[in-house]
Amino acid sequence: MSLVFYIIGLIILGFLSAKFLYWIIWTALILMCWSAPTWLYIVLGVPALIFLLPVLRQRIVTAPLMKMIKAMGLLPVISTTEREALDAGTVWYEGELFSGNPDFKRLIKEEKYPELSDEEKLFLEGPAEEICAMTDDWLVFQKRDLSPDVWQYLRDNGFFGMIISKEYGGLEFSATAISTVIKKLSSRSIPLGITAMLPNSLGPAELLLHYGTPEQKKKLLPRLAAGKEIPCFALTEPHAGSDAGAIRARGEVFKDENGELKIRLDWEKRYITLASRATLIGLAFKLFDPENLLQRGTELGICCGLIPAETPGITTGRQHDPLNVPFFNCPFEGDNVVVGLDILVGGPSRVGQGWRMLMEQLAAGRGIMLPASATAGAQLAARVVGAYSVVRKQFGMSIGKFEGIEEPLARIGGAAYTLEATRRFTCGGLDGGAKPAVASAIAKYHFTETMRDVINDAMDICGGAGISRGPRNLLAHAYFAAPISITVEGANILTRTLMIFGQGAIRCHPFAENEITALENGDVKHFDFAFFGHIGHVMTNLSRSLVMNITRGHAASVPFEGRMRRDYQKISWASSRFAILADVAMGSYGGDLKRKEMLTGRVSD
Repeated sequence: MSLVFYIIGLIILGFLSAKFLYWIIWTALILMCWSAPTWLYIVLGVPALIFLLPVLRQRIVTAPLMKMIKAMGLLPVISTTEREALDAGTVWYEGELFSGNPDFKRLIKEEKYPELSDEEKLFLEGPAEEICAMTDDWLVFQKRDLSPDVWQYLRDNGFFGMIISKEYGGLEFSATAISTVIKKLSSRSIPLGITAMLPNSLGPAELLLHYGTPEQKKKLLPRLAAGKEIPCFALTEPHAGSDAGAIRARGEVFKDENGELKIRLDWEKRYITLASRATLIGLAFKLFDPENLLQRGTELGICCGLIPAETPGITTGRQHDPLNVPFFNCPFEGDNVVVGLDILVGGPSRVGQGWRMLMEQLAAGRGIMLPASATAGAQLAARVVGAYSVVRKQFGMSIGKFEGIEEPLARIGGAAYTLEATRRFTCGGLDGGAKPAVASAIAKYHFTETMRDVINDAMDICGGAGISRGPRNLLAHAYFAAPISITVEGANILTRTLMIFGQGAIRCHPFAENEITALENGDVKHFDFAFFGHIGHVMTNLSRSLVMNITRGHAASVPFEGRMRRDYQKISWASSRFAILADVAMGSYGGDLKRKEMLTGRVSD
């Protein structure tokens, strides 16, 4: 009985995240109650003293442990591109889920659902409303392009400069406002939404804002904001999609006949949106300096450049046909394209930082554009099938009254509400200064997958009215476009199996990244702090998970009353179980975890 009492005490200490000293005191008290012999105090006390005192622990335990981990190959091998992706962005509220004990007070006090400013509301009710009225989605698909009037209106009213600061002539909208505008435009016409989306997502404008030289900003940003320059950004190639290390676009530094340093570029890109319309091309390429003219070695890494589309050697004009959706998505090439060093984003001082630039901005950007368009699709579907299920009758009654129809209707309505709430919450974090790489990846994956499910349900409900194209069919074009959002900005299979948990397990975990960094640097002190902190974290979550399972989550303390209280208790319960399962996965596979994609995919779900 006393043993059971002792174990219950340990579980309580773990649940309360008690320090190791209290575990020792509790054990000593139990030994006293048992009238334990002196030798048992010595046998247990010596290792307890070693683990309690950092100086002894680091010398006797931690240093040999580090050598063993390296000798056994348990340290994950992280490539340069993986490291830059891991370091990109920040950890936001998703880190609370990995903790096993989410801080809901932070959710209440710090994380808000922001409202639009008066200026943003006027834009939404004015130019955004007007451009929707000007656009006939059926005619866009028939003519394979937006009308010239729509293109000009987009330029004249700042749609291409929503992300650009007012200092350079842009609108400088918040992430919430940009997302709301894109959602509205996408609900009217997908090509319209995509056309407004691209200049405001990862591309020349965003790269210039964060990394450009003052001269580059002054020269290019006002032209981009006014629509005088149409941008595109070229990363994907026939042999390189998500694997940036495999890109073959190549730049070589040389001296021309006047002794000036130049770059000779060759590339073949594919699936580049707006490439055939762009006047300013953003290009990701590997830069080489065979003669070491820049005094930085011969292989300089991935760079980002901004090149005028009329530069000799660039071939554009061809166009892909992405599932019959008429937006400009194109292959294009560059052959012996000679440019100056001033095309490098940020100038020569930013050489080799291209991949970091892209990852840092994608960390935030994934949470804005595609979630906005997915929310638009879900809300459009809810509006369409909600009305259709009332006016369409079978057997003398509205089909919406049949339980077989009520079920997908409920899924669609629930999804539309969930996506809108999540969109606003995520954008609120971005507006608050966060750049949550993992949360944005979660948003991108689950928004687009949910939208695909919603469109499938909507098509099932509408039947023949959904599959027969025409001016009054509001679903067919959204159905065409669903796989496109699944594919871009990191294919969903990759996002699910590698990014959400593969990246999140290291980046969002309270200790994992610090452990890896300390091992790489041979830093015994920091590894000791992280490793034994990790052990304490595991013990706490084991105890929390056990208590939560026994009490069905009722033991969770949450700052809510009423109907919501139970929901948040369940979230806390799920977090405690998730945290311990994440540690079991990392402990079981170590550095091989990223290759266990079926497992990481399940955990990411």
